[in-house]
Amino acid sequence: MSANENWVRRERSFRGISERLAITYLENLGAERVDDDRVAADDWTATLSSQTVGIGPSVSLTQVDLIFEGDPNALDSLIERFAQKAMRAGG
Repeated sequence: MSANENWVRRERSFRGISERLAITYLENLGAERVDDDRVAADDWTATLSSQTVGIGPSVSLTQVDLIFEGDPNALDSLIERFAQKAMRAGG
């Protein structure tokens, strides 16, 4: 349930980072950890899950799936800043 009826939901997936690192990035972007798989800030929240995905016959990566909910004005910038951090993580 959204904290505000004007909030929107956006789902994104990132490969090659761990949930732990994703949470660290989100904390650096202003969130506080709520529980093992959720962080929150004043105008957004993010819920994380992860899975192992195959890439070709012998390579697998961790994929972190994030559900962002929040003020639409805050989410676009937040997701872009998070994506920049997450893309660098994979090296």
